[in-house]
Amino acid sequence: MRTIWCRGVLFDCDGVLVDSEASVVRAWSQWARDHQLSPEVVVPQVHGRRAEETVRALIAADHQAAAIDHINRLEVEDAEFVRPLAGATQLLGAIPHRRWAIVTSGTTPLVRARLAACGLPEPGVLVTADDVRRGKPDPEGYELAAARLELATSDVVVVEDTPRGVESARRAGVSAVIGVSERALDTDADVVVEDLTCLAWGGGIVVRDEGVLRRPR
Repeated sequence: MRTIWCRGVLFDCDGVLVDSEASVVRAWSQWARDHQLSPEVVVPQVHGRRAEETVRALIAADHQAAAIDHINRLEVEDAEFVRPLAGATQLLGAIPHRRWAIVTSGTTPLVRARLAACGLPEPGVLVTADDVRRGKPDPEGYELAAARLELATSDVVVVEDTPRGVESARRAGVSAVIGVSERALDTDADVVVEDLTCLAWGGGIVVRDEGVLRRPR
């Protein structure tokens, strides 16, 4: 085991705390069909990205506001089918409440709906797409979350699963980035684990040997 010492932990939500993959595919596929677009083209563009950014890349300017409202509604309606990822409940329950936050590309209503469906606690600090001017890979979200926890970014660890999220954390100057799932093997995360069952809290993030996909550098 190895302990990555830190004063706080910043989590991405989807793909880290909650399994929303199928829900994302359903909602965005329906949205694509409703807008005469191919789901096979649209869905690969959405991970780790604010919905409004995807919509603006695909929809004419005069129809963007309605299209953003449409996808936000579809995703919230499907949130009840989302489930927690392995280890999320235990790890969040072990970290002191004012030592962790969520930083996500989802909207505030969507994140709250997914956390509620999973029975996961809502953090004291929640930074969503509604709180930032620029989404990941811009560092704004992680910088804001650390500030709201009254911590320096160099005192926190980030847990992420996408290249955009890892880049965002790096640019924020966090002390370390832990990647989750095989998707994170394509990033420069310091260590990559299968899921949160590989992690524990003990004055920092404890990384267990079992379930490590790429060992600490």
